[in-house]
Amino acid sequence: MSLVVLAVDDEPPALDELAYLLNADGRVAHVHRAGDATEALRVLRDTEVDAVFLDIRMPGLDGMELARILRRFARPPAIVFVTAYDDGAVDAFDLGVTDYVRKPVRAERLGESLRRVAGSRLAPVAAPAPPADEPTIPVELAGTTRMLPRSSVRWVEAQGDYARLHTADASHLVRVSLATLAERWADAGFVRIHRSYLVQIRLIAELRLTGSGYVVSVDGVELPVSRRHTRELKDRLIRAAKHDWTR
Repeated sequence: MSLVVLAVDDEPPALDELAYLLNADGRVAHVHRAGDATEALRVLRDTEVDAVFLDIRMPGLDGMELARILRRFARPPAIVFVTAYDDGAVDAFDLGVTDYVRKPVRAERLGESLRRVAGSRLAPVAAPAPPADEPTIPVELAGTTRMLPRSSVRWVEAQGDYARLHTADASHLVRVSLATLAERWADAGFVRIHRSYLVQIRLIAELRLTGSGYVVSVDGVELPVSRRHTRELKDRLIRAAKHDWTR
């Protein structure tokens, strides 16, 4: 598949390097360039592209704001953030970005992003769009940034200003507070059970009283429930059970 892409970065050397690496990949037919978000929108007004490789921190309209605009397009391009920072992870998973690449950019890492872009553009045009993008969050795994689907997260543990996301077979530390995730993921069934824990309520197998207080069991792991969250958790579990019975 031949891809038409747009590279956006306000630093000319970084833009040149990104455009060079994109052009060097055989899957890329043409690379448009833009030095800021305003110029990028002018390009996109006249040209349809498959993907936008986008820096986050730019003067004026920044990359995150531009990405939100792109998501409202009738046929939005795939979005790949290319950044020297990881503090955009909180908003990136909300936007359903295709990938999150850390600078300095390596050719093989960019190749992985292009593979994902190509895969996302192969879906038949006539196929109905899903009701919502699967929210993802960038995580580091063996030196590579991966997009972890929120649906794979079983429970979350606070670790200072960070949060550790626990899946069925691994855990990932990300720079986002538990309070932020509790607010953003509430509608997806995640419930605060303790100042240090957030749990996907549908995965709670058991709520049990022990000598030191209540605990819940998730994937065989026991997590403490604080006194202040016990009543709300019981109510939520009862409501969820009643919903299952009456469906």
